[in-house]
Amino acid sequence: MYRILNRKELNPTVTLLEIEAPLIAKKAEPGQFVIVRADAEGERIPLTIADYNRESGSVTIIFQVVGGSTMHLNALKAGDFVQDFVGPLGRATHTEGLKKVAVVGGGVGCAIAYPVTKKLFEQGTQVHAIAGFRTQDLVILEEEFASHSTKFVRMSDDGTWGEKGLVTDALKKLIESGEEYDEVITIGPLIMMKFVCALTKQYNIKTITSMNPIMIDGTGMCGCCRLTVGGETKFACVDGPEFDGHLIDFDEAMTRGRMYAEFEKHAREEACNLFNLKVGG
Repeated sequence: MYRILNRKELNPTVTLLEIEAPLIAKKAEPGQFVIVRADAEGERIPLTIADYNRESGSVTIIFQVVGGSTMHLNALKAGDFVQDFVGPLGRATHTEGLKKVAVVGGGVGCAIAYPVTKKLFEQGTQVHAIAGFRTQDLVILEEEFASHSTKFVRMSDDGTWGEKGLVTDALKKLIESGEEYDEVITIGPLIMMKFVCALTKQYNIKTITSMNPIMIDGTGMCGCCRLTVGGETKFACVDGPEFDGHLIDFDEAMTRGRMYAEFEKHAREEACNLFNLKVGG
């Protein structure tokens, strides 16, 4: 079992947990993920590594409460234990040799974009970070992005945080102002990444996306995380989770991502009812 060292609510639906896992912290790199089980009866939850500290032996995960399993995970406190914490899994983000990069994050995807931004900045790369949220109340990791980027652009749908508009508006503005990027890295909702890739394709800028589809075992055996990339079937857990965004069939990925939406809704409702019974009883 793995002890929770720290717990922090980043916004009403997003929580940060710092987990004591020295062997994982020793090898973890940005872009990789872990699989977590809150308890012996829990589901396997794939979560991208948001940060790590090799000296203290801790690994940080950030998750959004969307269903029953994440509700159980969210109920744990500092000092509690998670049953399983397996990783690091997946391929690390390639950062070597990049001199100027735009990192585009959206919503809770910014939790994945941050460690990539941090590593690029610390290795001396010019990093232009663009973060987008629906509204100011949902913002996470603002200080972290600001301190680990050469330029930080804030965007919100309603204009309550930074500029009003989409992350694609900000990226297009930077490109058309003369900024030349070796690469764009985008992480967030599938629809956001689809349009970021459509934009960068117009300017012939290599674009990497982090794909986090449905996963179960995280080793490529179950096949649940399959994607079509360049006309070929790939598995996000072992071939990715990062791929050339210009080759991904986003429409297929979005269709598959909606398959279990109703199931997740029921699981969340059942978990809510269980917690209410415990509190009331």
